[in-house]
Amino acid sequence: MSFAAPTVTVPARTRADVPFAVTVTADTPPGEHRGTVRAAAAGREVRVDLRLRVSGPHLAALTVEDVHVDAATGAVRYTLVNRGTTVLAPRLAVRAEGLLGTVLDRPERALPLTLRPGERATRTEPWPDPPALDSVTVRLTATAPGAAPATARAEAAFASGPALTGTAGLLLAAAGGAGYAARRRSASRTQRAPAGATP
Repeated sequence: MSFAAPTVTVPARTRADVPFAVTVTADTPPGEHRGTVRAAAAGREVRVDLRLRVSGPHLAALTVEDVHVDAATGAVRYTLVNRGTTVLAPRLAVRAEGLLGTVLDRPERALPLTLRPGERATRTEPWPDPPALDSVTVRLTATAPGAAPATARAEAAFASGPALTGTAGLLLAAAGGAGYAARRRSASRTQRAPAGATP
């Protein structure tokens, strides 16, 4: 952006029109672009929002990238990227499948953000009650008006201390029960053996 003059003198009770030009480079994607014009004088600053529209085909394209699940907290971290030429208002759905079925099914909802062309936003989806002991596949599906649905997934293994302790206790109890049953069967066979028989 370049102005006709870097400084302008504006007498009291008057106004001044200051022409400026915006240069659009060859790699600027078509669509809406935003900027700000600032004017400062006597310790004060005024900002004026600027919106430019670059001509070209309108394309709505959204991707979900860098999905990661924190096994300690269940939080799902991901990045949304606007790959198109229009401003997008994304929506998100979350689903997680464990070894025994669905453990999380969060329906699609609007996210509190908009993405300009080429813009990316990293967000965290909370999961306050993840499974204590399970191996899950978390799938994110992002949508936006005019864009094809974008999906991405991540694997996570949950194994909390209490769950492991409980599982180990059950295994030990099962092993002990099996050993006890085997000893009972052996003793029963010995008691039923005929007198004088050699074991």
